[in-house]
Amino acid sequence: MPEYLKKRFGGRRIQMYLSVLSLLLYIFTKISADMFSGAIFIQMAMGLNLYLAIIILLAVTGLYTITGGLAAVIYTDTLQTFIMMVGSLILTGFAFAKVGGYEAFMEKYMNAIPSNISYGNVIIDPKCYTPRADSFHIFRDPITGDLPWPGLTFGLSILALWYWCTDQVIVQRCLSAKNMSHVKAGCILCGYLKLLPMFVMVMPGMISRILYTDMVACVVPSICESYCGTQVGCSNIAYPKLVVDLMPNGLRGLMLSVMLASLMSSLTSIFNSASTLFTMDIYTRIRTRASEKELMLAGRLFILALIGVSIAWIPVVQSAQSGQLFDYIQSITSYLGPPIAATFLLAIFCKRVNEEGAFWGLFSGLVVGLVRMIAEFAYGSGSCVNPTSCPKIICGVHYLYFAIILFGISAIIILVISLITEPIPDVHLYGLCWTLRNSKEQRIDLDADERMEEPESKEDESEGDEEQGWLKKAYNWFCGFDQQKEPKLSKEEQEAIQKKLTDTSEEPFWRKVMNMNGIFLLAVAVFCHAFFA
Repeated sequence: MPEYLKKRFGGRRIQMYLSVLSLLLYIFTKISADMFSGAIFIQMAMGLNLYLAIIILLAVTGLYTITGGLAAVIYTDTLQTFIMMVGSLILTGFAFAKVGGYEAFMEKYMNAIPSNISYGNVIIDPKCYTPRADSFHIFRDPITGDLPWPGLTFGLSILALWYWCTDQVIVQRCLSAKNMSHVKAGCILCGYLKLLPMFVMVMPGMISRILYTDMVACVVPSICESYCGTQVGCSNIAYPKLVVDLMPNGLRGLMLSVMLASLMSSLTSIFNSASTLFTMDIYTRIRTRASEKELMLAGRLFILALIGVSIAWIPVVQSAQSGQLFDYIQSITSYLGPPIAATFLLAIFCKRVNEEGAFWGLFSGLVVGLVRMIAEFAYGSGSCVNPTSCPKIICGVHYLYFAIILFGISAIIILVISLITEPIPDVHLYGLCWTLRNSKEQRIDLDADERMEEPESKEDESEGDEEQGWLKKAYNWFCGFDQQKEPKLSKEEQEAIQKKLTDTSEEPFWRKVMNMNGIFLLAVAVFCHAFFA
């Protein structure tokens, strides 16, 4: 994705900005949150210390990520998807059977109130422990709702635009597809699977509150800390608690593998993407003559550093947003993601946008987002029992509304600065903008001169000819160094491969099948939103 912005706008600063910001988002929202949630499950299932559980999770995940690369990530993701679906559906069936069906579930949830609602001389406000009246509605009050419907509709759409359309973790899967029809098929299958979390994750989590009310819905800080190690709430343990206590022995082992599979799947994708961003966009600027082996080793060492920083961030994740992991992830994304979404959206659909506008829009959006994020962490996000002291003018706006505002500010700055500066000639934009996507003209990349000047990295050719000991061979295998030299291709062969890689044509039959599925999926999604609205 940073490479696309470099081709679209030229220069290096936007590419570098996006790479660094993406890595920061990986730390704040992805790696630390995934490690924390995985460790909670291991901790509850095996009774281990939180950080020991994290080390075990990382050891298993890192082993096949470092040795296997993207291929290992894709194959394991495919296998684990089926395991996760089967295990989650089984747990959902057990959960609904336990509470007596859907009607009983709706009735019992509204009465799931903890028995401990006071400590010392303090009587806790009923709104802190009573289930919300709109618990079974997706669209909630725009002022008092915990997820207000305008924020859900427009704010989350902006965050989804950033994550699903511009994030390296997701997009690299599409880029690895064989052709455009495969890309569409993968995205549509993903869309169908995304209809399931409401029924196999959200509802079982609500059932967990019914079955283990005093633990999952605790509000007294000391009691919460005894249950889950944090004073702000224990809703994060709802799903793991359901698995550990509700499932029979054999199926409990299956669900343990399901949970770990899903988390390792996410972590492996993030590690691989972070390694790619660091080596290709940052390390090559420091070491312009770095060999392929050096780049691969640097990427793996960077993963280790990234893990260390993420572990140090976990205590913040534990206590942020009243201990609710979903709200934490979405809030951080709301502070840092909208400027990126605005830049990509305008870069594709408005060819008048140039490098100056894109950079200053990104930079201004980052400053505004960091002001909110730093203030929230400095004052603490608080909880219902102990509200934050952060000034209302900074923290009083719901994070989803803030995402909409930040997106608008970034888009306006991008457009205004682009309109008062020189446009980019069309010769540099063929195939990069929506209006020029089907152009047959030859594009002259803005970084063409720069690439011609860059020296080619040279591998140590003599190294491969020498007989290597078993220790050296083991080291090369672990780091993913290919022992066989790749054949040198002629100019014609290279051009043929490049043409195949950039071909976006589709067979008419499969294009129609994918388009029909896309329309049907959209209709199903609209129906689900309307039904639960």
